[in-house]
Amino acid sequence: MKAAGLLFFGGAIVACNNQSNQEKEEVENIRLVTLDPGHFHAALVQKSMYPEVDSTVYVYAPSDGKDLKGHLDLINGYNTRADDATHWKEEVYTGDDFLQKMIAEKKGNVVVLAGNNQRKIDYITQSIGAGLNVLADKPMAIDVEGFQKLEKAFAAAKENNVLLYDIMTERFEITAALQKEFSQKNTLFGELEKGTVEKPAITKESVHHFFKNVSGKPLIRPSWFFDVTQQGEGIVDVTTHLVDLVQWEGFPGQIIDYKKDIELLSAKRWPTWLTATQFKTATEEDFPENLKENINEKGDLGVFSNGEINYTIKGVHAKVVVKWNFEAPEGTGDTHYSIMRGTKANLIIKQGKEEGYKPVLYIEAVDANPSNFDQTIKEVVAEIASQHSGVNVVKIKDGYYKVEVPEVLKTSHEEHFAQVAQNYLTYLGDKQLPDWEVPNMIAKYFITTKALELAKK
Repeated sequence: MKAAGLLFFGGAIVACNNQSNQEKEEVENIRLVTLDPGHFHAALVQKSMYPEVDSTVYVYAPSDGKDLKGHLDLINGYNTRADDATHWKEEVYTGDDFLQKMIAEKKGNVVVLAGNNQRKIDYITQSIGAGLNVLADKPMAIDVEGFQKLEKAFAAAKENNVLLYDIMTERFEITAALQKEFSQKNTLFGELEKGTVEKPAITKESVHHFFKNVSGKPLIRPSWFFDVTQQGEGIVDVTTHLVDLVQWEGFPGQIIDYKKDIELLSAKRWPTWLTATQFKTATEEDFPENLKENINEKGDLGVFSNGEINYTIKGVHAKVVVKWNFEAPEGTGDTHYSIMRGTKANLIIKQGKEEGYKPVLYIEAVDANPSNFDQTIKEVVAEIASQHSGVNVVKIKDGYYKVEVPEVLKTSHEEHFAQVAQNYLTYLGDKQLPDWEVPNMIAKYFITTKALELAKK
């Protein structure tokens, strides 16, 4: 299948499709609009095709073009790959009035947002106001003011009968999904502990890297990614995934009211320091003028990408921590650690050297000499394996077990985007989200944005 070509007409780039008439698809119900793509997550939504989504995507972006070029290059890579090539046709408009043009033309009915987080909340607000559905990358809000706008956007979405949803890929990481499922087996896990500040019932920590490969190529980030006024600090960015997992795993299907169910206890933030050489490696640019005030006497740039939040949710103590380094050691990558403490067992995800830097779920009996625990695990695993074929548990020592997951069930971070999109498409078909999703999204962004406010005091 041939790749789509691009035609340039004035301020617009229009994709022309070289497929034969026989290969052309019928126009489907869902038509995507990509608005100001500035992050590679916008392209990852299109790494797969979806039967219910039209193959023509309408892109609206500023005229400066660098972020747009990176986005289109990724889409072209998916269209021309050797195996399972996509066949997206990108119709692109560029100009200073790109937002107004998108709203006026309304060529699509689902707006995909992944880019500059300072602008994102206003893109959300205006898209919802125009009666468009929105699928937004995290974070949808990066400060308290943004949170207040987001709360109003959800109210407007309900009034306009459209769906606003954020891209929570980590729910589809198999060890996180299994940690949730094991925690629902009372005979094994018991009840979720209440925990303490010193020993939270749920802890989630992740380590990320500014320089890495995406879709097989080095990721070149825009310089604004390192400006926390535009990207958002770490405590309001990646922590959205961790806070979401706390809610999704610890309180499945439960509505969380941030006004009465959440209590923030403490929060802190600290910078990652990048040399000029590291910054140029990651961006292919020198330090821009707007970041000069964040450079120390050694000439290194400080980015407040690290954060920790301690809070209670429905009386249960939780802690989330996010850390950023420049680059992962050879053979490693982003890592995740998590523990859920139950009255009968703890469920622990590790991703260190012993695990080959791949996430692995362990089960640890709380009782030092658990009676019949081997039999309990055998019975619970049989139940879980009926839904996740091939999942097994290996005993490492008395009271400590490793969950083995077949390769077929392991999907990559990039593949998770298609899974999120497919879920969202199902919700669009139903014309509604699960009743707990909206209040829990609001609770999540309340936690992250109020934590930032607290950490700055």
